[in-house]
Amino acid sequence: ELPGMVKQIEQDTSARVIVLSALGPHFCAGLDLTVFQHIQSDSHDDRAFALYEKIRLMQRSMSCLEEARLPVLAAVQGAAIGGAVDLLTACDLRFCTPDAFFTIEEINVGMTADVGTFPRILKLLPEAVVRQLAYTGHRLTADRAERLGFVNAVLPDHDAVVAHTLSVAAEIAQKSPLAVHGSKRA
Repeated sequence: ELPGMVKQIEQDTSARVIVLSALGPHFCAGLDLTVFQHIQSDSHDDRAFALYEKIRLMQRSMSCLEEARLPVLAAVQGAAIGGAVDLLTACDLRFCTPDAFFTIEEINVGMTADVGTFPRILKLLPEAVVRQLAYTGHRLTADRAERLGFVNAVLPDHDAVVAHTLSVAAEIAQKSPLAVHGSKRA
């Protein structure tokens, strides 16, 4: 549903920025692995094709944020696990709380992060850091994520991170939409 929602927001000419945030103690636990269960019952060739198509759909779902004409900002608290990291790497700016952490969880369930994590995250973090996160499933803490440039700022709590993200969004919204779009594309 995400690509359709982004397209709908983009068609509203009064929209200038997209902000992603979550309620509750965590930003996102990642992909629902049950979406792959029905694929297991198919024949080998059907299974391979179904898996390929499912992964392509997920990749497009994340890429829509990166390809959006509007800047996409994220306010993160608590856990951002697996597919949530994919989602966040497709955003333009990321802000978080001190308890936030980021995990390429796929390695811990015997999978490869393949819905866009690596091409995007390698633009945001040093390769050796990405390799360690991908090979071990270790957590990237909020303070380290800020030091490495993965997040733009760490704010004291959920209310503060949402308020700050909305403040940055409001500042961007005051700029020329064409100039902002051109800057995003450049």
